[in-house]
Amino acid sequence: MSHIDYDERIPNNVDLGHDRRLKRALEKWQPAYLDWWRSVGPQVFMDREVYLRTAISTDAGGWANFGYVKMPDYRWGIFLDDRDDARVIPGGDYAGQPVWQEVPGEHRNVLKRIIVIQADTEPASVEQQRYLAATAPSLYDARNLLQVNVEEGRHLWAMVYLLHAYFGRDGRDEADELLARRAGDADKPRILDAFNQPCTDWLTFHCFTCFTDRDGKYQLGALAESAFDPLSRTCRFMLTEEAHHLFVGESGLERIIRRSAQLSRTAPNGDPRAVGGIDLPTIQKYINYWFAYSLDLFGSEVSTNAADYFASGLKGRWRESQDYTDHGALGQQRTVAHVENGALVDRAVPLRKAMNESLRQDYASDCQRVVRRWNKALSDEGLDVQVSLPSTRFFRRQGIYADHHFDPAGELIDQATWDAAWLPTDSDRAYVQSLMKPVLEIGKFANYIAPPKRGIHGQPVDFEYVRTDG
Repeated sequence: MSHIDYDERIPNNVDLGHDRRLKRALEKWQPAYLDWWRSVGPQVFMDREVYLRTAISTDAGGWANFGYVKMPDYRWGIFLDDRDDARVIPGGDYAGQPVWQEVPGEHRNVLKRIIVIQADTEPASVEQQRYLAATAPSLYDARNLLQVNVEEGRHLWAMVYLLHAYFGRDGRDEADELLARRAGDADKPRILDAFNQPCTDWLTFHCFTCFTDRDGKYQLGALAESAFDPLSRTCRFMLTEEAHHLFVGESGLERIIRRSAQLSRTAPNGDPRAVGGIDLPTIQKYINYWFAYSLDLFGSEVSTNAADYFASGLKGRWRESQDYTDHGALGQQRTVAHVENGALVDRAVPLRKAMNESLRQDYASDCQRVVRRWNKALSDEGLDVQVSLPSTRFFRRQGIYADHHFDPAGELIDQATWDAAWLPTDSDRAYVQSLMKPVLEIGKFANYIAPPKRGIHGQPVDFEYVRTDG
């Protein structure tokens, strides 16, 4: 068990007190982080007590300690899974050799870039969601949003620690830049496009946490297989926290879908919009949009960089250590559909070059499991309609499909056939936004979303998850 020292100015389980240079550097970065949090972090309930969880150790019994805390008083820190001295490199050309405790010089720049890209997503999502609590559909939902936000902040700390501890002045400069970029800023945006998209309504938030945070799960999973052991240990603990973010999105969308079904049974002409709900066709468009946007985050279907990352041990496949027996991935191929002369043609690609696609398909299968759960909710409510995922070729802006048009079934179409109505229209977005009215009475919920079946950490649904009266 790795205990976290909360007597330190920066809580940690990495023995920060014995590295004075590193401790001073991080303590210098800390006020800038707090300034960032106050200026572009959650702008609602900042001075209110929120029922949040805080890690007190990294073992199963200690990482989720619940209690009321004001967000500016939240103790962000640096937490890594315990070191396993017997751990070996899981995959690639050096599989079976001891993992690295320091950064090899030949991989320094690439590893730094990988860490920076992952780190940049963490503050970005907080910035995207900073005003959402103002229109929370319930105190339960407001609490879930703020829990996600404080943990994204801690994930930023996790990556900044690696930059400071292992990359010298370059790492410190990169850590400063993480606080300088802004989601959606025209001059200095976040690195990845999905993290520059507006998130001003709760249907978008639940899609984002379901689909985009799920991409984070698979990216962290690939990095958890890294030969660079401090990165692996960092990501393994982050995955523990990430599970709640996925729960928020998956269950939140199910509740919106379930409520849509309930309202459709009583609304005039079966249209939930007539009674202040969100209709299933609109929900489907949001699913199409955010699933597609999240697919881009995996990179191109055929990638020399992905092959190099796997070969060198920088990244692995999802659950490389547990699910594979051949960790070299040599002499194997994966079929990837290419567009050639106006048609889709299957081409065999060396498996290493298709590592992004392998991870993307693992992700898509996980998303399909979630959709089955949503469709069961529709069936339970007596409806014979379903929601679905579009093809992984649909509405792509990165990769080999970016310059082509596909319908949601994945069929290649021309530009004239492309129907933008498969995605949220301005009218759809305006309607959804019109429903965003706060509901802050304990145990009450906005009309467009069903209550959850149970509360958080054994508390009832009608628990005071945010103390709104100060």
